[in-house]
Amino acid sequence: MKTLFVCLGNICRSPAAEGVFRDMASHIHTDSAGTGGWHVGDAPYGAMQEAASARGYDLSDLRARQFSAQDYERFDLIIGMDEANLADMERLRPAGNTTPVRLFTDYAPEQGAGAVPDPYYTRDFDAALDLIEACARGLVADLSGERCL
Repeated sequence: MKTLFVCLGNICRSPAAEGVFRDMASHIHTDSAGTGGWHVGDAPYGAMQEAASARGYDLSDLRARQFSAQDYERFDLIIGMDEANLADMERLRPAGNTTPVRLFTDYAPEQGAGAVPDPYYTRDFDAALDLIEACARGLVADLSGERCL
């Protein structure tokens, strides 16, 4: 199983999701990307790294990259942080490709969130991590067959 997490710039939400999920499910290949290319090669945003580190997640080895059409062939499941991410990814979907693309918050419906808010703009890194952790737990449960979407 190969799972890809996608947000806008790949410096806050998707690298945090990658770090949290790889900690919870180390046996699953995990990566992250952004729909935009502004931060390619950059480490996750400093404030996000600090908030994640305070919870025991090390994001320091991650570097931003841009989502591409080839990701549909490389991954078994692609997860977006918000509807705009999903729409941007769908525009790049190769004809005939059936790789599932899901909204991350679908894995934690009890949270009542339609998207993972971008802490780069909200400045609430802890709230974003709370939601990312809940979604990651739901994804682990889904992949282990304990719950299905």
